[in-house]
This record gives sequence, structure tokens and C-alpha cells, in this order.
Amino acid sequence: MKHLITAGFLVCLTVAFISGGVLAQAGEPIQADNNATYELPPLPFPLEALEPIISDDTLSFHYGKHHRGYVDNLNKLVAGTELAGLPLEEIIIQTAGKPDKAAIFNNAAQAWNHTFYWQCLTPGGSVIPAALEAKIQESFGSVEACKKELSAAAVSQFGSGWAWLVLDEGKLKVIKTANADTPLTKGMKPLLTIDVWEHAYYLDYQNRRQEHVNYIIDKLLNWEFAAANLEK
Repeated sequence: MKHLITAGFLVCLTVAFISGGVLAQAGEPIQADNNATYELPPLPFPLEALEPIISDDTLSFHYGKHHRGYVDNLNKLVAGTELAGLPLEEIIIQTAGKPDKAAIFNNAAQAWNHTFYWQCLTPGGSVIPAALEAKIQESFGSVEACKKELSAAAVSQFGSGWAWLVLDEGKLKVIKTANADTPLTKGMKPLLTIDVWEHAYYLDYQNRRQEHVNYIIDKLLNWEFAAANLEK
């Protein structure tokens, strides 16, 4: 059985899991399927749709090589194990912080993070929906203050990692995580993320991470996706 990897509270944390051809309803025990494999989901836009901010070349490597590599590695690592066929989020939670499962965690989390990230981008960006804007103003004081925190987190993340807008105990926060780490392991709900691994921007911006991050925030962020995640 093949499972399309999904990410975002809109589509994955509420979706029923299919195992052995039987639909598992929410709240029912999930059974592993040792023959299951995970598939690379399609991008929500054409490869050239984010130009000139993210080039076709960068997206081809980022999605077609790096993201695909995480999915392929995950399939190899979990094949025939008790983790095969479990929802991606469940694999992440079960392997987080376990040195003997580090390779599985890294590839599962990176597969999830990237799928979520593509949904956070949209050609031309989007207007911030009213409900999300009100929550941002309540948590940060203003939309501009939120954007500045998100930019600072992305630029200051040492080495590879991610900057996130999350919901934590009813309040919006900006956090950053290193390497493959994700808010899912911290009990937080991710709303948006920015990828600051070098493969996300180096072909286009070399070492100018700040420039890349600011363009993402100003021109490409999908605030409607964040608002939908907030509602869910």
C-alpha cells in the first residue's frame, strides 16, 4: 500500500488513516502496515511559479532531490518494521529523542516539514485573513512585529533549520528549530514555516539568507494556509 505524505493541520492531522484497505476512524487504534510505502506529494504550484524569488533550478533541486531523498530514505529505513505504514506524525513522535531511531526521525520529520513548507508558499503571497490578523495583533502587537520576529528567527538560526509561526497554549509564538526538528514534538501547532537549510536558497542567494527570508515573508507566504491551520 502507498501513502501520500501530507502535512498541515488542514489535511493530515484530521485525516483518517487507511491500513490494509480498511478506513480507521479517528480515535481507533492504528495498525502498522509493514508493506506500506510513502510517496512524494505533488507541489501545490508549478516549478516556475515562485520565480524570481525562488528559481525553477532551486525548486527542482529542493523538491526533486532533497525532499524526494527524505521520502525514499524513510521508506528504506522503516520497511518491514513496526513503524511502516503509520501516519508520518506518529513516526515522528515515536522516534523523537531516541538516538537509535535518529535516522528515521530525521527523514520522517524532514519529509513532513517540507510538505508543510510547500503549503506555506503561494505565488504572489496572500492577504492575512481577519481572524488571523486579530490573533497576530493580540500576540505580537502588530503584523509588522510578527514579521520581524519571524525574520529574526529565520536569519539567526545557526546552521540548518526552520523558523515557525506556532500556536502554543492559545497564543501565537515564533520559534526556530535546528535541522529536522519540528514543533510537533513540542506539543505546539505549526501555522507557517520558513526553510533556512542552505539548499532552500543557496543557488539563488548564496550566503544572503536575510535577503531570501525577507522576500519569502513579503512576497510568498500563504497566510490563508496559516489561518486555516489556526481554525483547525
